[in-house]
Amino acid sequence: MVAALPHNLARYRGSLWIAGLLLAAVAQPAFAQFALTSQLTKEDRDRLYSEVAHDVATLERQSNVLKKAIQLAQPTVVHIDAKKPNDGFGRKTVEEAGSGVIVEYNGKNYVLTNRHVIKHATLDNIHIRLASGQEIFPTRVWSDMETDVAVMAIDAPNVVPARVGDSSAVEIGDFVLAVGSPFGLSHSVTYGIISAKGRRDLQLGVEGVRYQDFFQTDAAINPGNSGGPLLNLRGEVIGINTAIASSSGGNEGIGFTIPINIAFVVARQLIDQGSVVRATLGVRLDSQYNDTYARQLGLPRRVGARVNRIDPDTAAESVGIQIGDIILAFDGVRIEDDDHLVNQVKLTPLDKEVSLVVLRDGKTLELHTRVGAPRRE
Repeated sequence: MVAALPHNLARYRGSLWIAGLLLAAVAQPAFAQFALTSQLTKEDRDRLYSEVAHDVATLERQSNVLKKAIQLAQPTVVHIDAKKPNDGFGRKTVEEAGSGVIVEYNGKNYVLTNRHVIKHATLDNIHIRLASGQEIFPTRVWSDMETDVAVMAIDAPNVVPARVGDSSAVEIGDFVLAVGSPFGLSHSVTYGIISAKGRRDLQLGVEGVRYQDFFQTDAAINPGNSGGPLLNLRGEVIGINTAIASSSGGNEGIGFTIPINIAFVVARQLIDQGSVVRATLGVRLDSQYNDTYARQLGLPRRVGARVNRIDPDTAAESVGIQIGDIILAFDGVRIEDDDHLVNQVKLTPLDKEVSLVVLRDGKTLELHTRVGAPRRE
């Protein structure tokens, strides 16, 4: 899936082109120096080879870490081809290629992927190609439009499931690997870092993704990577690759990944009950809360979300949240605005204990509660 590239990034391209010319000019002496190495004696060349072999040992050890992580992950990654109706009547079809990763849940194997890869395709029009080359069909498919997560049951007893990591432990700067089928080239691996966390408000596709809390990575992600895993250096899945920000449709160093903790919670609910029940805090928020109001409360600008109603028999009522409280943080995440709070709550597993930091009468309080399911009216 392609996300719109912010317009302000386009203006840097001319600068990059100029920088390339400057780099070429500066590099000319280096090319001259390189040419002189062809005049080295055999003894000098042998000595240089020996020095390089010694100096590169540390890099080779780091490379071996990557190789082992890839060896662990590649058997768990699948290529997906989905044939879908394209004209509303089923007379014309379009094929979409994507990726997926095998995960285990309650002793059974499933393929975790993106909804947009397989949506509108029937079971017999979804081809899953395993790392062995064997092609299988899913026996059942579930999906959640609001997070772009899909999970497919498979009958393949000899496959290897991936090890699922903890995406809450991921930090900006962590090294990561993306595995998938960019442009149909299955089991391709790219390397990068986590560039940012908590990305939201991205315009993704026609239907969009309502609840967003993406990792951003510079590991190359291209069409066909969607649904494939993002790995840490231990070979554990920490995310499901979902989208790129691009003005050309190809990789421009900005990819987005669903954290695995979110994707797996959604997948478990889909498997267990066929749909997703999202958590609620039990508050209604004040849409009139703005910068002027925030400054009256001693804040430099509008931050957090202001409570103007509390629903009975909810987490908010049980923990003692009051009308007028400003919720500044939820479960360790600083809240920017109303939508941000709603997003964080809805992506939280049911019955999880969370912390809340609220501003009340000029003082900050920390509260703890468990988020629950919405009340039945």
